Amino acid sequence: MSPLLSHAVLDEIRLANDIVNVIGSYFQLQRSGSAFKALCPFHKEKTPSFMVNPQRQIFHCFGCGAGGDVFRFVMNYEKVDFMTAVKMLAGKANIRLAFEAGAEENKLAKDILFEITAGAARLYQKILLHNPEAEEARNYLMTRALDDKTVEEFLIGYAPDRPDTIIQWAGKKYQRAQLEAAGLILSSAGFQNENNSAARWYDRFRNRLMFAIRDEQGRVVGFSGRIMKDDPQAAKYVNTPETPLFHKGRLLYALDKARRAIVEQHEAIVCEGQIDVIRCHLAGFNAAVAAQGTAFTDDHARILKRYADGVILAFDADSAGQKAAMRATEFFLRSDLAVRVAVLPEGTDPDSLLRQNEGASKFRDILDKAKSVIDFQIDVLSAETKPDTEAALMRLSAAVINTILQTTNPVLRSGMLRNAAARLGVPENTFISELTRAEKRKRPFTAQETQEKTQTGDKLSPKEMALVEHLLYEQKLSALIKKYLPLNLLMNDSCRQIVTFCLEAEEAGREVMSVIAEKDDQERSFSSLAAAALGAPQKIRSDFATHEESVKSLILALRREALQKQRKEIEIKLQVARLNAPAQNAEAERKQLEADYSQIGYDLAKLKRWDAALPILELI
Repeated sequence: MSPLLSHAVLDEIRLANDIVNVIGSYFQLQRSGSAFKALCPFHKEKTPSFMVNPQRQIFHCFGCGAGGDVFRFVMNYEKVDFMTAVKMLAGKANIRLAFEAGAEENKLAKDILFEITAGAARLYQKILLHNPEAEEARNYLMTRALDDKTVEEFLIGYAPDRPDTIIQWAGKKYQRAQLEAAGLILSSAGFQNENNSAARWYDRFRNRLMFAIRDEQGRVVGFSGRIMKDDPQAAKYVNTPETPLFHKGRLLYALDKARRAIVEQHEAIVCEGQIDVIRCHLAGFNAAVAAQGTAFTDDHARILKRYADGVILAFDADSAGQKAAMRATEFFLRSDLAVRVAVLPEGTDPDSLLRQNEGASKFRDILDKAKSVIDFQIDVLSAETKPDTEAALMRLSAAVINTILQTTNPVLRSGMLRNAAARLGVPENTFISELTRAEKRKRPFTAQETQEKTQTGDKLSPKEMALVEHLLYEQKLSALIKKYLPLNLLMNDSCRQIVTFCLEAEEAGREVMSVIAEKDDQERSFSSLAAAALGAPQKIRSDFATHEESVKSLILALRREALQKQRKEIEIKLQVARLNAPAQNAEAERKQLEADYSQIGYDLAKLKRWDAALPILELI
């Protein structure tokens, strides 16, 4: 959890957002006894296995294992991080987020910038729809078949050819420095002192069609302005500069509208421009996004990786579009995204193609037949230089190997290697050998990579998980754990932490899920583990044992495991002692080891029944 976030406010947000109401706002839930059920939104299924428990305020899917609290659900469903989920739920409950010292001032400053950019977007849209001086912009949109409904849906506007549109709109409500921080105005004097009469402020965007740029939550963070009159001295597009809200290397146009479709289809359609994306959405291709006025970056790819397994590049069908597609490919492959390239008819882009008769069906067919990245690369490079000589084939193979190198995913690599070998008529083993050599050349001085070590704390013991399940159902049984089971005997970190939360909840007289929600990490991993435990009663239900009897059996089993491990260590020491030559005190040490070995054997025998084990448990 963020150290800046108030525990009290986090708990207030959780309690104000009933998990049944929140999940029910996304899809329909059906009552099933005291719980609710539905088809799981996180995997395909025909029979509902997704359950929501209103008493515990958790969800759990018996099919795919997804589960957790209301924060975890929003994180999973909306594909956002913890803080974004908190903000979304706070907004639903009309709760103002309270942060600890050091963050409130910065947050308020950002809130004002969000207010300014949203207000400016509404202003530009109003001017476009109703102002006479926006007639040229309206006519341009008519030629692109973009009607008023589309203007409203995508928040398109117009910035008049005047230097003070924003300044006049802001009046005294916002400071000039705030407008400049939002990227809307500039100072010709080069400084921000509003009291200095030499400073001259003017609008950054003038006589431009304005596309509002939203973040993943749908908040306006900046603009992209398209020039209305061709001017070789002026840029065709002007974007908001880097601001506290606008980071073009991490923004994808229309992602707020596209992310649900991307999740459902497991694949994003990546275009070059805003109008291409808008046209895709209007035609029903709702997984379309575009980079924001810049080449693609690793950040763009990482963002899409949260939602998709692959991308289809739908760039312009010209040489520049082909080169842009090949450059973008590297970023997506580095994030282990599968890449396909849609080859559009010459002279078209997604917008112009979709406006043709039966354009949607043509575009769908092109997407379905999109080329693998290897096929696309070989086709483009072969058109430039035919691989009809050994030298040309070597150059082409080297380029393909460099593309394959971009991903470390073994499945992607294997498929790309097979594809390349088949296309170029080169044995696959030859490509594998060349790939290995290329990797060594790529990082010849890299130190030997550290081997991953399997830590016992990462292993999930069935006994420890069962213990967690029983304690979550009856947290009063934590008293048995506190008295008879040292927590250092629990090897799994997460299980040990959940048991600790159960102990804290019992001592404080609180409900354990409230403690877990309060102390969970940003991934909500403890809530997810608790939901999995509470969602699996069939694992621990027994006709022959109560929860208390089961917990006692688990305590005995875990204590026996610890003693057996200790006994094994003594056995090894005895073997070493017997092999060593007699030395001073060696005989006494050997006898002590034998005595300890025998005592552990006696204790193990006693630890099979609770009544007989009690004296032992209180001693060891």
